[in-house]
Amino acid sequence: MSKRSAAERVLNGETWTDFCDALKHAGEVVLRDSTPMDPFERAEGFRYLSRLTRVALESFVEFADPEFPVLRRPSHETVKIGADNPDNHYESAAIRGAYDYRIRGTRGTIHYLGFGTYAGGYGEDGRRGQDGYIEAKNLAVAPDGRFEIVVSAREHPGNWLPMQPDSSLLIVRQTYRDRDKEEIAKLSIERIGTKAGPAPLTAEFLDTGLARAAAYVDGTAALFTDWSEGFAQRKNELPKFDSEVAAAAHGDPNICYFHGYWELGPDQALVIEVTPPKCAYWNFQVNNHWMESLDYRYHRIAVNHHGACLRDDGSVRLILAHRDPGVDNWLDTAHHCRGTMCLRWIGADEHPEPTTQVVSFSEL
Repeated sequence: MSKRSAAERVLNGETWTDFCDALKHAGEVVLRDSTPMDPFERAEGFRYLSRLTRVALESFVEFADPEFPVLRRPSHETVKIGADNPDNHYESAAIRGAYDYRIRGTRGTIHYLGFGTYAGGYGEDGRRGQDGYIEAKNLAVAPDGRFEIVVSAREHPGNWLPMQPDSSLLIVRQTYRDRDKEEIAKLSIERIGTKAGPAPLTAEFLDTGLARAAAYVDGTAALFTDWSEGFAQRKNELPKFDSEVAAAAHGDPNICYFHGYWELGPDQALVIEVTPPKCAYWNFQVNNHWMESLDYRYHRIAVNHHGACLRDDGSVRLILAHRDPGVDNWLDTAHHCRGTMCLRWIGADEHPEPTTQVVSFSEL
């Protein structure tokens, strides 16, 4: 980036040019020799970059003011990052460890509700990880379902979500057990002590915001493509994922993750078997090469503890195949022949590892 002042860079267009050049550089992630040489999957890769660009601009330009934070939903049916959970309703907000915030909400009936504060971001230098976490079962909630949480670096009585001085992000995860019957928590956030409106846009704010947005697109794409390529070294297996790596990538500390890479021929299926532990929630999902969940609006690509059919002994057999074999717990590849997959336990004391086996479709 040029050493000119932000005002000069905005006036002469360098801010915008550098942003566009950085986005162009992000395309090199999709064009790696190690990524699938397939027009369909390359197209998904470039669409993935366009989706990341959309959420990056919301995060670092439109809603980036920690003095006036806004809870937004950056990850939904068409913005998918790092094995996004199809059962989740995600929200996030820009925060700063030097300030105090208040979250107000009504609990709703959503199965799982968790709040986390984080430092750093994908594509940025410096520390990155979780600073504080609180889930709904540990909240003091009024009889009418209302609650408040103070978010601050200083300890606070009552419902308190800790930060560190360099905390910069709040993430809220709401997880459905049964999407058709549950109501999400209704939430808002405000900085404590702020009454005036936001300051006008400045050249410095825009210059910094566009640079961070471009770095986010490049860094996010590179990080999870690296993960995918690592998983592909052990195709059709589902090993336990390193919890420290998950935490550094802004994962939920109550979740144990299993990540893997699947690849199936037209007449093959992947059989996954495990006995789920006692836990608050579990699910299995199918993703593409870029670690985006497949389109769950139109395909059955995920199953959780509520919808899965268990055997009499408590175990479960999950079937990943290109077409419906007419058996329980079938998951659709949604026109893909390869991709990543994820199994997660929430709040489990034990973490049993699943077994996997590739079989011919006729064997099912």
